Amino acid sequence: MSALAVSNLTVSIGGAVVVDGVSLDVAPGECLAIVGESGSGKTMTANSLLGLQPPGAIVTADELVVGDVDARAFSERQWRDIRGRRVGLVSQDALVALDPLRRVGREVAEPIEVHEHTSRHDIGDRVLQLLHDVAVPQPEIRARQYPHELSGGLRQRALIASALAAGPRVLIADEPTTALDATVQRQILDLLAELRDSGIAILLISHDLRAVARLADRVAVMQAGRIVETGPTRRVMDAPEHPYTQVLLAAAPTERVPSRLDGPMALEAQGVSVAYRRPDGGVTRALDDVSLAVRSGRTLGIVGESGSGKSTLARVLLGAEQPDAGEVLLDGRPWSALTERERRPLRASIQLIDQDSYASFDPRYTVARIIGEAVALADDDRGARDARVRELLDQVGLTPELLGRRARQLSGGQRQRVAIARAIARRPRILVCDEPVSALDASIQAQVLALLEGLQRDLGLTLVFISHDLAVIRQMSDEIAVMWEGRVVESGEASEVLARPRHPFTRALLDV
Repeated sequence: MSALAVSNLTVSIGGAVVVDGVSLDVAPGECLAIVGESGSGKTMTANSLLGLQPPGAIVTADELVVGDVDARAFSERQWRDIRGRRVGLVSQDALVALDPLRRVGREVAEPIEVHEHTSRHDIGDRVLQLLHDVAVPQPEIRARQYPHELSGGLRQRALIASALAAGPRVLIADEPTTALDATVQRQILDLLAELRDSGIAILLISHDLRAVARLADRVAVMQAGRIVETGPTRRVMDAPEHPYTQVLLAAAPTERVPSRLDGPMALEAQGVSVAYRRPDGGVTRALDDVSLAVRSGRTLGIVGESGSGKSTLARVLLGAEQPDAGEVLLDGRPWSALTERERRPLRASIQLIDQDSYASFDPRYTVARIIGEAVALADDDRGARDARVRELLDQVGLTPELLGRRARQLSGGQRQRVAIARAIARRPRILVCDEPVSALDASIQAQVLALLEGLQRDLGLTLVFISHDLAVIRQMSDEIAVMWEGRVVESGEASEVLARPRHPFTRALLDV
């Protein structure tokens, strides 16, 4: 008997069919993976299996069974009764899914409080155990922190803990390893494998074909709202039959051809340290005497585990956070030492592409306004602004028909292209890219990486590229800095670091 089954699922929004006749089932103790490009209908399918389709969507199905419950005619109240208890969800966007005003421990505790009669003391113990199970370090401390105080990887792990809290027998995992470094990815996948082996049915949605190969028993490939191929994982991976599946499997990062070496120094960090006060009064060293540099026109790749200090370093390099010690130089001149008023005229020269483009956009704004506001900061000529917005849209491979859409109406790949357009609107010389492709499926990831490489060539950009994915770092980087526990433990030319790693942590990363 299937733990989750749907037959002929169709979802229409505004007359457009976005999920077209999807049928699938997952047995207890089995993992079925859905793979496909952004916009293929993967997440819409998952949301419809939880009654979370957007307002105005029309959902029909010949069968929709969760456990032994027919959910086709469920009201919202009925859905709320089984979400978390019968079926749990791990979404791909932890920063949006977690309440920014609630501590992490309270977030994890909520499903237990809603669905179980348990004492407050027992709930507290369960929360700490759940955080420990998903590899959150120092769970007693992390439980008292807010989501914005955690790295992207730690937020995602807290979200997984919350999804598991009420003991569901079906788990829908939508990109559960998004933004996690390789070693923590392995821990999460091992945890999901243990849950699967314990009898939980898992529907895995992922662009990461390595994760799919490691965890899934079967694979369903989606294109344009339809499942075009399905079968045992090994067969689909080794001998794909559909042309689209073949394209997905071929979209793997390739090694970078080194850039020129003789450019002037564009950005330098010299002995930078940052420490944070913890809720228990202790101190966490996010950055500890970090020094690195990147020359004009080159790409510095920064790789490390979640919580290693990568994103804190990005904020310091951007001038969004002051270091406690050390200094950042921009074009050989003081940058971090400037006041915000002194820094403001120079901000156009260094811009950010964030790992979470959806959260960085105002949900009320159209694409035209998102890009237009950045254009307005760089161009006083009102008459030329519309043309510049369209030029930027063309540069990132998008069509003008998207100008009137809002972020929620875009696929993940489209949102990231809009984020890139906004970042280059002020004609910067340096882009700091913080996990810019971590949430994208393999084929769209390849397209966005190719776009960034093309823009670098065309515009002469210098890139600081932060990622947990060594395959991506290998493709994009001229030089690599490896971070561990707030320190740079190894750095050098990419080919040298990858071929002859010296530090044990670098070797561990390469061995995953």
